[in-house]
Amino acid sequence: MKFEEIITDRLILRKFTQGSFDSIYSELSQDEQLDVLGLNSIEKLMEEKEKYKNGLSAHNKKFLYHQLLDKKTSAIIGWCGFHTWYTDHNRAEIGYGLFDDSYKSKGIMSEAIEPIVNYGFINMHLERIEAFVSPNNTHSIKLLQRMKFKKEGILKHHYLHNSKMEDSIVFALLKFEYM
Repeated sequence: MKFEEIITDRLILRKFTQGSFDSIYSELSQDEQLDVLGLNSIEKLMEEKEKYKNGLSAHNKKFLYHQLLDKKTSAIIGWCGFHTWYTDHNRAEIGYGLFDDSYKSKGIMSEAIEPIVNYGFINMHLERIEAFVSPNNTHSIKLLQRMKFKKEGILKHHYLHNSKMEDSIVFALLKFEYM
C-alpha cells in the first residue's frame, strides 16, 4: 500500500483519508492492519473498525490526518491533521497527539504542525483552521500561539473528559493571515 508522505527533518508524515481506510480494511490481513495503523492489540483494531463502520465521513464533513513516524525508526509516534473538515465551508478543526511521552517536549509537534497547516491552506483550500484546547493544556496553547493562531473565545462545557465537562479555548488561523 502506497501513502502520500511529507518529509521533515525528523518525521515522515503519512497521509490518511477515508480511501486509505477503505483499502486497509478491504485489502490487508489483520496483522497488516495492526502494523499499518500502529495498533498493539486486536481490541484496539476492533475499536478502529467500529469507528470506520459507523462512518468517519459524512456528505459535507470529512477528515484528513497524517500519522507521525519517527524518520530514524519508522515507529508510529502520533498523528496530526484535520478531524472535522467542513468541505462546504472551507474550514477544518486541527488536532494532534503523540502516543509516547518520550517524544514530548522535543519540538516534534512544532515540526509536524507547520507542514500540516500549509497542506490545509494549499492542498485542501481551507480558508480557516480552528483548534479547541483545554485551558489546562499549556503546551497546546503555546504551540498554537507560535503558529500564529489567535484566541477567539471560550466554549463552556464543550468536551466530556474523564466523565467531567470541560471548557475549550477556541483558536483560529485564517488563510490570508497565514499566507
